[in-house]
Amino acid sequence: MSQAAGGAARSAYERRRAAHLSMVQAALEDHIARLDWPRERIERYRDHRLRALLAYARERSPFYAARLRNLDPATATAADLAGLPVLTKPEVLDQWNGIVTVPGLDRETVERALAMQTWYSYTPAGQQFFSSGGSSGVRGVYVWDWELFVTLACLAWRTQLRDGRLRPPLRERPRLAVLEAGKPPHAGTPLFDIPTVPGMETAVIPAGAPFGEILAAVAAARPTHLVGFPSVIARLARATLAGELAIRPVQVSTNSEPLTDGDRQVIRDAWNVPVYNLWGSTEIGVQAVGCADGDGLHVCEDEVVLERVDDTGTPVAPDQPAARVLATGLANRAFPFIRYDLGDEVTYLPGQCGCGSRFARLGNVAGRRDDDFHYPRCTVPAGVFRHVLGIDPRLSEYQVRQTPNGVEVLAVGCTDTAELTASLIAALSRLGLPDPQVRIWTVDRIQRNAATGKLSRFIALQAEARRVDGDKAH
Repeated sequence: MSQAAGGAARSAYERRRAAHLSMVQAALEDHIARLDWPRERIERYRDHRLRALLAYARERSPFYAARLRNLDPATATAADLAGLPVLTKPEVLDQWNGIVTVPGLDRETVERALAMQTWYSYTPAGQQFFSSGGSSGVRGVYVWDWELFVTLACLAWRTQLRDGRLRPPLRERPRLAVLEAGKPPHAGTPLFDIPTVPGMETAVIPAGAPFGEILAAVAAARPTHLVGFPSVIARLARATLAGELAIRPVQVSTNSEPLTDGDRQVIRDAWNVPVYNLWGSTEIGVQAVGCADGDGLHVCEDEVVLERVDDTGTPVAPDQPAARVLATGLANRAFPFIRYDLGDEVTYLPGQCGCGSRFARLGNVAGRRDDDFHYPRCTVPAGVFRHVLGIDPRLSEYQVRQTPNGVEVLAVGCTDTAELTASLIAALSRLGLPDPQVRIWTVDRIQRNAATGKLSRFIALQAEARRVDGDKAH
């Protein structure tokens, strides 16, 4: 695509996105009002949304026509989902064309569109396509329709917007710094690059850039609001405490990585601001959002059903241990995820939150922490590898192992290892690793944890040493 054609395509995208953002603004008031709903109304609305989703999926998806044949959507409740099979990521990849409900859309078409994409875009029908390596290391391809994006954007921002109205008005123009991937095909940038108050300016700053570049960009943006990866925002907070960054945000929102107690505390120490943590996935969208008044995350029960289950997929009580959590996204009709295995570990918190919300609360989300690789002269965020490896359509699965001077990668799929090697070397060099050594091995499969079946996608050098020592001991 020529530079002129690329510019025209991006301008067309921005015009359509402006209309999309207007719809988000219009829908936000309804979503803010839901935060004060009583428990009975939350459950009633959730079941109505579930019935609509089940009926739509059964009529328009061959996959769900078979899977839901013994379930009556007209009377179904969240409890009835337990009678359905668990949906796994490998099954989604195998059955993609049978699951999608958009006429004429198949995975091959989406892959071609992603391969040609130089910036984010819409289809003529208003869909957006994203791909991600996900936490499991298996590449996924996703479809978000027009209404789904509106819903997810409202879920992501409604709590912060409600609370922001209770604070004294800003005396300066609101400015949002968005510390996400920064470019296609990841969904985080368009989802969080949303002005939520009149006149708000936004600046997207790639979170995988060298930290010096991030620091300079944030200083230039002078944000009143921050959103992005908690590890990056916490590092900015430490820079503020060290006198290296002079910003005074009034609100911080984190996503995509677990927010540790240490990172939360350093953010508060630096700026004395509320921290809103978000838990989500590209498949389901926004699943839970924290508030500023209590511990944990409020489940978005108006738009998602979560089930904590045992090894057989049977729901367990809130106070009982669970093997995994399943999610049903109520807003995604283009590509329904019903009883989808997220691979996360969650626990419910007892009692009502101090904010007064009747939405259920989760404690810390475990099981998906991707540790950065620490070298003597630099730190390499896991997201750097995710961006290079997770968006290659020829790569179905990968595992990255840290070495003293670089990484070794196990790759499943037919891919150009020379091209990937060059991309990784360039990324590692840019972050300050001298003479990085990268080796990529093409394999038929990657060994998973024998007990859990999970894939350890990033193995740091110390973890690898422990693993080898353990193998020798046995």
